Amino acid sequence: MKPLPWFFPVVLFSCCLTGIFEARAAETPTNAEIYRPAYHYSPERNWINDPAGLIFDGSQYHLFNQYNPYGDQWGHMSWSHVVSSDLIHWRSLPLALAEEKGVAIFTGSTVLDAQNSSGFGKGGKPPLVAIYTGDSGNLETQNLAYSTDGGLSWAKYAGNPVLDLHEKDFRDPKVFWYAPKQYWVMVVSLAAQRKVQFYSSQDLKAWSKLSEFGPAGANAAPNWECPNFFPLKVENQPGVTKWVLEVGIGGNGPTGGSASQYFVGDFNGVQFANANPSNLTFWADAGADFYAMQVYSNIPEESGQIAMAWMTNLNYAGKQPTSPWRGESVFPRVLGLRATREGMRLTQQPVAQIKELHEEHFELRNASWNELQKLLASRAWPQTIEMEATFEAGQAGDFGLLLRKGESHATRVGFDAEWSRLYVDRTRSGEVVVAPGFAARHEAPMSTAEGRVQMHILLDRSSVEVFGNDGLVSITDLLFPRPQDNGMGAYSTGTPPKVISFDLWTLKR
Repeated sequence: MKPLPWFFPVVLFSCCLTGIFEARAAETPTNAEIYRPAYHYSPERNWINDPAGLIFDGSQYHLFNQYNPYGDQWGHMSWSHVVSSDLIHWRSLPLALAEEKGVAIFTGSTVLDAQNSSGFGKGGKPPLVAIYTGDSGNLETQNLAYSTDGGLSWAKYAGNPVLDLHEKDFRDPKVFWYAPKQYWVMVVSLAAQRKVQFYSSQDLKAWSKLSEFGPAGANAAPNWECPNFFPLKVENQPGVTKWVLEVGIGGNGPTGGSASQYFVGDFNGVQFANANPSNLTFWADAGADFYAMQVYSNIPEESGQIAMAWMTNLNYAGKQPTSPWRGESVFPRVLGLRATREGMRLTQQPVAQIKELHEEHFELRNASWNELQKLLASRAWPQTIEMEATFEAGQAGDFGLLLRKGESHATRVGFDAEWSRLYVDRTRSGEVVVAPGFAARHEAPMSTAEGRVQMHILLDRSSVEVFGNDGLVSITDLLFPRPQDNGMGAYSTGTPPKVISFDLWTLKR
């Protein structure tokens, strides 16, 4: 990811560059940490942005992030490192890759070099190899680092850089093994040109250009960065697999700021062929706070593709009212691909491990709207909740749920039946003077199946993630509600909808 705008100051704090930082989320927050997420990853302190190097090593999930070891604003980009056995509980490891000699560590990916094609392995043990962008201000190059102890320590390759086009905006390599041609493939952004290039290599060190793709999609995108590229089986077309190319854009997304768009097509090991007209734009998420998505490498095929992303927007990432940290990740998601009447569309659902956090369970079946309202008004609710609901819209006009409700504040998650749109309205969610445009309603088209509306909601202390129609639509938004706003409710216009099913779980911290 490129440097943030000039108005993001770098604030220095004293800390050890290679010290261990704790991945905190579990305990009750102090007054200074009222927005500390309870089950989304956030660092103990300092700044994080793009997830990088996501890899499953057979027993642990590794998460690296661009990280400032010295403060809670963008700067001194390095890679932090945490690991998890379940994608929920994270254990911190020493800083993986540090800024050195004026070269910052930007986004990239990590692979398990099972055949030791790079020669970095020792004693018959395959190395983990990180492929990352080195940024020196006016030059971005692709570089290698490797680990032979399971990621505990890393060494930068003495022959860096391994790919240098003498370009200022050339970054964020995604690397994977392409078995049909028995070589590594790199997808990397020529950011300012709104293109990605494809390269191949036998040893991760010498790279040959294969092809390029772009510009396409959103015409007003100022750049392309943080590309991800992966195959997905089409869930309702047995035997069909397509490739998804996802890129981040730094501005002019559907909410006015940064966003992630994607393309669906075919890949023959050399070129990506977009299955849709190049002027069509598909957004991975319709909320304001979903950026730099990356999928895990080395995931067993039966697990599908698992993704994480940075949960914020470049418009206000440095202004969030959090301390002593800034930045968090979306809850890990399983990606799918579904054939619809409009074409192939990406789907997203929270990973099944969310069930490990379930505590109290409340449910309704074939209930009236009044019964739902009574349930939601019956108590003060925790700040961490999962909900799944199916409604029969009938003659309803606009209906939904009120989250983190107080006397004058609430976040609305609803469905506009007249215009068939799922939305999150955070205009009165609490602390909304974060930046111009933060107080807004974010929406996405969502068709109904036989008049039924399905919602899946994850609520944490400072965020809401909404998945509609079994993940066909997703909206991710940060929230900064007042601590005392712990009510919930339901609202509707027109004839209230029928509650086909409603499940609510309080979640462990």
